[in-house]
Amino acid sequence: MLPLSNAVSLADDEIEIHQIRAQGAGGQNVNKVASAVHLRFDIQASRLPPYYKECLLALRDSRITKDGVIVIKAQNHRTFEANRDDALARLQALIRDAVKPRKARRPTKPSRAARKRRVDSKTQRGRTKALRGKVM
Repeated sequence: MLPLSNAVSLADDEIEIHQIRAQGAGGQNVNKVASAVHLRFDIQASRLPPYYKECLLALRDSRITKDGVIVIKAQNHRTFEANRDDALARLQALIRDAVKPRKARRPTKPSRAARKRRVDSKTQRGRTKALRGKVM
């Protein structure tokens, strides 16, 4: 079970974890041992609450495919267990971040004094540039 909040958690059978060989340099060991992890989580087929599914599918993240499958590849560590824990932690963080309520943006206006300062500085800048002209 992967806990997401006090009331919501993911069952282990909803997450597919496959061992793969890690890419990149690493000496002889990297060519023999499949220590990297390929994690797949199908949002639509999961037993998550509808609100969680909506938030996840609305995310613009490269790890989420068009079919609604989250794909995470973890290969930073030397052991399969450490990479698996890393992939699960990243999945947990992605889901928690997706459902976190966003603060509503309130549009603001500049104050009258700020507008006056802006216009005055523009006027001053114009005078400075006018003084650069040729003297008659």
